[in-house]
Amino acid sequence: MTERTVRVEVEDGVATWTIDRPQALNALDPNTLQALRAAVDGVSPDVRAIVVTGAGDKAFVAGADIKAMAAMGPLEAERFSVEGHRTLAAFEALPIPTFAAVNGFALGGGCELMLACDVAVAAPHARFGQPEVGLGVIPGLGGTVRLPRRVGPGWARRLLVTGERIDAATAARIGLVTEVVESGSVLERALELAGSAAKQAPRAVSWAKASCLHAEGSLEGALALEQRLFGLCFATKDQQEGMQAFVEKRPAVWSGR
Repeated sequence: MTERTVRVEVEDGVATWTIDRPQALNALDPNTLQALRAAVDGVSPDVRAIVVTGAGDKAFVAGADIKAMAAMGPLEAERFSVEGHRTLAAFEALPIPTFAAVNGFALGGGCELMLACDVAVAAPHARFGQPEVGLGVIPGLGGTVRLPRRVGPGWARRLLVTGERIDAATAARIGLVTEVVESGSVLERALELAGSAAKQAPRAVSWAKASCLHAEGSLEGALALEQRLFGLCFATKDQQEGMQAFVEKRPAVWSGR
């Protein structure tokens, strides 16, 4: 790897991943996708939550690197998409909650990376969209699948076929992001939410996320999984501790067991 495109820092059980290509508005090229996959594969067992953001104040991730993609042929482009899908799928499947601190443009691949996060917080100047049709292509990192699941088919189809960009207020209104905060507070707020998640019972958080992801399949299967995981929670020390602490009106001390 010729440049360090993803910086990883960990404090108090929360990892912060910074996409660090500000000169390219943090665009995703093959090297950066490899760095992201390495970060996914290298998550430590003591990390309880992850915050993803972009370097600088202009972009979260402005998209895939068009310069890198322009010279690709069909097979090379498909390989790029396959590897990108594998990376984002592995990231989405992590058994810990993930938060996007969107500090600017989240377009194309940047929007797709954000969609793979569980929660997104945005600055007022952030802009969102899947503009790929304006380049003669479609989203290649899961946008056509994850976007309708996040905002519903109507808005998803509108964004996918028009390529339009929307502002942060609209993104919040349609559920693309969960909240909009002051520009200088985006990372702070995302870290606050991640820190809150990191203080909860680890297995319960993991299973709650797994159940949510599974809910996007069949309703019957998703509800059955929720029931099973709910029952499994009661086989853990953390369930006993959490409920006993509630009864005793004291903070719970989690063991992760």
